[in-house]
Amino acid sequence: MSPSADPQPTGLPPSGTPSSSWALAAGLVIVCIWGANFAVQKTLFQVLPPAGFLFARYLLMPLCAALLLVFSKGGLRAVRSVPRADLLQMAFLGFLGHSVHVTMVTFGIHWSTAFSSALILACGPIFTLLILHWAGHERLSWPQIAGVGLACVGVLVFLSDKLLGQQWAATGGDLMMLLAAALFSYYTVMSKPLIQRHGGVTVMACATIAGSPPVVLVCAASAWAAPWAAMTALHWGLLLWASLVSAFLGWLVWGWVNERRGVARTAPLQYLMPVVAGVVAWWATGERFSAVKLGGATLTLAGVALAQFADRLRQRP
Repeated sequence: MSPSADPQPTGLPPSGTPSSSWALAAGLVIVCIWGANFAVQKTLFQVLPPAGFLFARYLLMPLCAALLLVFSKGGLRAVRSVPRADLLQMAFLGFLGHSVHVTMVTFGIHWSTAFSSALILACGPIFTLLILHWAGHERLSWPQIAGVGLACVGVLVFLSDKLLGQQWAATGGDLMMLLAAALFSYYTVMSKPLIQRHGGVTVMACATIAGSPPVVLVCAASAWAAPWAAMTALHWGLLLWASLVSAFLGWLVWGWVNERRGVARTAPLQYLMPVVAGVVAWWATGERFSAVKLGGATLTLAGVALAQFADRLRQRP
């Protein structure tokens, strides 16, 4: 069974229907917002340390999640209707997706560059494919295995200048992003059944509320010493954008897109993130890219695309 076979329950709208088209459009918008967010956070980190950003973000997001739950689902009534086993799974996904994944992404962006971070996260479909295979939903074909290998070679080529230049902080940031991409793929696959049973709003809100306290507690000391007085109106705007639009609204819409289109059809949209991130970083922060980096990026995305679409091209009449 290939990714294109879409291991989703029947009843989801087929590709080309108005509902699927709206979901595709929403997914493209979110990916563009996420791609631009790498440069947004790099700009913000010039004043505010990553721990301070995480502290502020996870004071705002659970409040928004609680308000959304109250006004759209009736608050505690929606939570009481969820079986305890599902609530525990939402709490676990909240810890994994928010406490761990977002923290790793934030520090990875801080240590690396916007374009590098986006490219590494674009490897998410590879991990999605491997997780589906591990769970017994997929069988990897030889073209898919070749795509995984090509993507790995591309990542090594992309990181080669940092490794040869002994830029350990930047390399560590990229490796952290690679692990974060795997965690996000796991979060995406595991949250889909919960979203289908209880809706994206309930799952998003419960996961956010459960995953916020560990981040706030861990980052409180660093946030206390952060230079909040140096924040300008621009920096506060970037903080609100990164926390509420890119993060809270982005995760909510992404869950809805996965619900409507399925994980396998949605994951390839992440290929656009490096393109958007590279253009925005070049325009906004002056980031430049060597031929080796561009070559490694091309190999990586080609490998991811091959792994994702190989069986679809082979099986198409």
